[in-house]
Amino acid sequence: MEETSIMEDGEQNREMEVAPALIAVHPTQESVAVAVGSDLRVFDLKTGSPVHLVDDTAEPFHRDSIRAVRYGAKGKLLVTAGDDKLVKIWHTDAWSCICTVLSEKRVSAVAISNDGLFTCFADKFGVVWAVDLDGFHDNQSSASKKAVPILAHYCSIITSLEFSPDGRFIISADRDFKIRVTVFPKKTSDGAHEIQSFCLGHSEFVSCIAFVGASDYPDGFLVSGSGDSTVRLWDITSGSLLDTCEVGAEAGSLGFPQSNGKEDECCSAITYLCAIPICSLVAVAIQGLSGVVLLSCNLSEKTLSITQVISIKGETFIPTSIGTSSSSDLLWMVTGVSNLQGFNSSSLARVKAISGFTKLNQVSGEIELTVLEDKDIPGGMQLLEKLQGSVKIEEDVFLAASETLKTAMRNLLIKKQYSVEKREFRKRGRNDRKNKR
Repeated sequence: MEETSIMEDGEQNREMEVAPALIAVHPTQESVAVAVGSDLRVFDLKTGSPVHLVDDTAEPFHRDSIRAVRYGAKGKLLVTAGDDKLVKIWHTDAWSCICTVLSEKRVSAVAISNDGLFTCFADKFGVVWAVDLDGFHDNQSSASKKAVPILAHYCSIITSLEFSPDGRFIISADRDFKIRVTVFPKKTSDGAHEIQSFCLGHSEFVSCIAFVGASDYPDGFLVSGSGDSTVRLWDITSGSLLDTCEVGAEAGSLGFPQSNGKEDECCSAITYLCAIPICSLVAVAIQGLSGVVLLSCNLSEKTLSITQVISIKGETFIPTSIGTSSSSDLLWMVTGVSNLQGFNSSSLARVKAISGFTKLNQVSGEIELTVLEDKDIPGGMQLLEKLQGSVKIEEDVFLAASETLKTAMRNLLIKKQYSVEKREFRKRGRNDRKNKR
């Protein structure tokens, strides 16, 4: 096979690659951010108006798909990063970009320490980098800082990053089934060489991780979701597996199809999860399920169990990302993709919210949850128009998006098999090899 044809094939696949829509919620629900492809959309819930972002270094802000969007614990900073190898740090008071960091590889995940002193990002080569945020909280543009590498999973895509609540550890999950707990260094330039534990037990890629805690358990426990259709509960200090919730085993009753072999192996993969701070619940998005599954986390007994399934009725809505604030009883959800072929709008998003996490039915013992109508969502139609790009989106578009996302998940997280010719071509094109010439 000629080198030119290999290159053309690679470029064509790269152009057709889709990215799921992502959502992030300000910790006190002052704003909501949605990323679709390279487009970053923010709505200010305090003023009830769309946010105008300011970035003197670039227009558009990102030149390729955004793969991570994250608020800091105090809400002063928002970090976005993705396939254009740019990590942008935004100050949420003036909504201006105060720093842009260039990554050597495409970025797959970001995390901000709870004290707001560091942001970390992971690239597609499995390296985790740290950026010192000292001085980034005064709403003044800073000179671009260089990131320093602190640890690596070596050639395994890192899918999710989290700091532990006490800031002692940084937790990294990858597509090779493992979760690594590393002691975060006092001096990032020295690297993070001390591994606290490995959380091993998943039999497919780990897609997402989060911490769940309560006043009695301030350090919390780690929960993880995987392509093996399970959500697992971990003690990160020892790496001990505390409990496993076999979500995939409940496929029939939860309303999504059972896997029918290799072609549909991701149909019940856990794609996203988040802990709901005001109650000991974990919301779980599953590939193929129009809605979310709620898991009850009994921290004293260290168990996980399915407590409720919230179905989105009347339209195809399979969440690609979910988020919540630390104080609100709303769970925000988005579905959508970029680069959707064959439709007038190549990128689309649909936003919904679920309320009622503080309303417990004394008879049934279940929380009385409601999927809000569009007009009842905070921000109303103005918010939807900003975050979605359009208030109304046709049903057939979402059906196409659902199938596209299933393929995208498989292509992103399941290891690809290359011919000898393609492997040699990819080696010659590696950035780190070029830099050494």
